[in-house]
Amino acid sequence: MNPQATLIFITSLMLGTTITISSNHWIMAWTGLEINTLAILPLISKSHHPRAIEAATKYFLTQAAASALVLFSSMTNAWHTGQWDITQLTHPTSCLILTSAIAMKLGLVPFHFWFPEVLQGSPLTTGLILSTIMKLPPIALLYMTSPSLNPALLTTLAILSTALGGWMGLNQTQIRKILAFSSISHLGWMAIIIVYNPKLTLLNFYLYAVMTATIFLTLNTTKVLKLSTLMTAWAKAPSLNTMLLLALLSLAGLPPLTGFLPKWLIIQELTKQDMALAATLISLLSLLSLFFYLRLAYCTAITLPPHTTNHMKQWRTNKPINVTIAILTTITIMLLPIAPMILTIV
Repeated sequence: MNPQATLIFITSLMLGTTITISSNHWIMAWTGLEINTLAILPLISKSHHPRAIEAATKYFLTQAAASALVLFSSMTNAWHTGQWDITQLTHPTSCLILTSAIAMKLGLVPFHFWFPEVLQGSPLTTGLILSTIMKLPPIALLYMTSPSLNPALLTTLAILSTALGGWMGLNQTQIRKILAFSSISHLGWMAIIIVYNPKLTLLNFYLYAVMTATIFLTLNTTKVLKLSTLMTAWAKAPSLNTMLLLALLSLAGLPPLTGFLPKWLIIQELTKQDMALAATLISLLSLLSLFFYLRLAYCTAITLPPHTTNHMKQWRTNKPINVTIAILTTITIMLLPIAPMILTIV
């Protein structure tokens, strides 16, 4: 793609995200979401492959439906209360419609079907944008309306998302699809706590974005798209592969790594809110996704390709590892010891 065009689309994405996050009026928030949707479409379909075009079409239809629901919920609220302010969403029907609209935007169960397909049809860099930056405006809207939302509905969506994100990822061999189901599972953790402690949702999102960025950028450097090529990628950049192994375990939420921090804090908060059953359930369901993270980690750690694959060993590259990947990897692995400092900021 033309560099000028790419610059325009990336700038539009940042503009749309900023407008939605900083707006007080529903129409401005909706405008930001629309700018975002229109800016990402060319980035999804830039390879002109039929699967990329299909992904862009699916993304457009889903996001258009979700945007219409956002408008409908805000208009219903304005009709009943006379308020267009985002924080003044008080009408119960509007709250329900908005929750389903945001669930559709984010890819929460039962509106999750589009997300793995779209991620599979997109390049890795666009997949990274879809999994991180594109999730920020809907989460910001949830954050602003969190006092009015229905806790029972969000808890149900969250537990279903964690369950389905884990189950459906078990059988996948395409890494982008595995990361899509991982994203759905993580969104479940964010949705369950948004009503009780919205700041924890934001902390979880930031850490998830950093960990996912590490994995996507590493995969983009080694040009890996499926499990069979991941097994032979160690020869290309052994040190990077070792870091990928740790980043995957961090995304799984294993204790000495950064990914354990949000899970630990969310379980603690849920227990304080007398929701021990929900905390137990969501913790057990996250074991499902742990299985496919361990499978990915095993594939990165395996140093001899099995005889069944036809892949040649790749030449080791002398290119220095990107500074961005180095910084993100450090954050992904080593943030847990400074948890008390993070909590004072949050």
